[in-house]
Amino acid sequence: MSKKQNKKPDWIPATLSEYDGVRFLHLDSIWVQGAMRIRKPQQLELEYVQRMMAWLLWRDTAALREGHVAQLGLGAAALTRFSHKVLRMPHTTAVEINPTVIAACRSWFHLPEDDARLSVVNADAGAWIADPQRLQSLAVLNVDLYDHDAASPVLDDEAFYAACRGALEEGGLMTVNLFGRAASFARSATRIARVFGSDQVWSLAPTKEGNTIVVAARGVAVPEREELERRAANIESQYQLPARKWLRLVRPLPMSIINQLHSESQT
Repeated sequence: MSKKQNKKPDWIPATLSEYDGVRFLHLDSIWVQGAMRIRKPQQLELEYVQRMMAWLLWRDTAALREGHVAQLGLGAAALTRFSHKVLRMPHTTAVEINPTVIAACRSWFHLPEDDARLSVVNADAGAWIADPQRLQSLAVLNVDLYDHDAASPVLDDEAFYAACRGALEEGGLMTVNLFGRAASFARSATRIARVFGSDQVWSLAPTKEGNTIVVAARGVAVPEREELERRAANIESQYQLPARKWLRLVRPLPMSIINQLHSESQT
């Protein structure tokens, strides 16, 4: 094998900046890949990252801390720290392809070393989630896969979302970060709905930055509003997350997507 074939990929280096008590992760660009309040490292600083935890609303209160949760895309390790340190999930796995991001999170963003409940895997997220070992092994999956340009998700086709659904156990939940004010949102949401079913996909209203969180479920029965309100109050009291606000922001898929899916099913 030639030296050229043996050459390791040239990863875009992780860099950081700090402003007003918050440390930001970048990939050699102005775009923010994640953030951490230096004096409160377990707190979820960015609004869209907080909303990635909206899966808590769809999960029975008694089962919140059960099962294996995984993050595809490490960012500044905010969700990984929260799952591991705050929720204290039995097993948290983060998958990140760029080794400089993992090193930066360990050095600058309070990411712990691996232990019995935490695994940080340097791997391609698409290959990892499609591994047959992952079948129905996850209770929760958080997907936030953007490169240094932050233009659209790196993995975003139906095969990828089918692998994500396949990795979820019955009653499992996935949250995905999409840009809701871009044309790509409708394409991505439609692909997710084709795989999960339109009755198992919801979204939150976009943040002021334009991030829209999509929640997709595998066989989840949505409870009555009164139960959802109880869950939201519990989430706020236990984890200081604005769950009652999330509840006001949740909406079904746009009718344009539902109509498109219905039309496809008729052909």
